[in-house]
Amino acid sequence: MAEFSAGSGVSPVGVVWGGDAGVLERTEFAQPALFAFQVALFRLVESWGVRPDVVAGHSVGEIAAAHVAGVLSLADACRLVAARGRLMQGCRRVGAMVAIAAPEAEVAEALLDGVVIAAVNGPSAVVVSGVEEAVLEVGGGVCRAGCRTRRLRVSHAFHSPLMEPVVEEFRGVVSGLSFGSASVGVVTSGGGVGVIGLIRSTGCGMCVSRCGSWTRCGLWRRRGWGSSWRSGRTAR
Repeated sequence: MAEFSAGSGVSPVGVVWGGDAGVLERTEFAQPALFAFQVALFRLVESWGVRPDVVAGHSVGEIAAAHVAGVLSLADACRLVAARGRLMQGCRRVGAMVAIAAPEAEVAEALLDGVVIAAVNGPSAVVVSGVEEAVLEVGGGVCRAGCRTRRLRVSHAFHSPLMEPVVEEFRGVVSGLSFGSASVGVVTSGGGVGVIGLIRSTGCGMCVSRCGSWTRCGLWRRRGWGSSWRSGRTAR
C-alpha cells in the first residue's frame, strides 16, 4: 500500500479500514486495494515454498499477475493500477454492468446496441456492460427467460467501449513504464489458450507464452485499462 500512498498522497489502508464503505466502492480506491490484496496473497503462498508454473488474471488481476511474473516492477505496477483507477473514475460516460448466469452464446444472442460481453467468468457466468438503459433491458430479458441476473455495484461500465475516452491519456502513462521478461508461463485474459512456452495467436491477438505478450508495451496501452470486451457483439 505504501507505493500507492507515495504516488497519490492518499492511503488505501485508510480507505479500506475507514468508516465510509462507499469510498471503497469508488474504483480509484477499489483497484489499488484489490491489487494489493492479490499480490499479498501470492506472496503469502510463495513464502510457503509454492512456485507457480503459470499465472493469469482478469482486469486489475492481470496487472497483479504481470507483476508477480516479473514483467512489471512493483512501482510500475502501482503506477499502472493507480492511473487506471483514476482515469476510469473520472470517465464521464457511466453506464452499468449486469452478471448473468447463462452461457456466453445465449447472452450474445440477447445483446442490444450499446451492450457488450465484458467478461466470461465460467461456462454459465457472463457479465455484460455498456449503456445503462440497454444493459438493464438485456438483463431484464434474460431474467424473464429464466436466467438469474444481478446488477453489479460499480460506478461505470468497465470493460466496454464507454471507457474509450480515457485511452489516450492512459497510453501516456503506459509509455513511461518498463517491461521485463516473464519468469513463469503467463496466460493473458483476452482469450489466449495453449501449451506453456508456445506462442499461439488467437482471435483476440493474445497468446500463452513464457516470454509473453505482457512484455509488449502496446498490449497494456490497448488492454490494461479494461478494453477486453468482445468486439462485434454489440447488437443482435
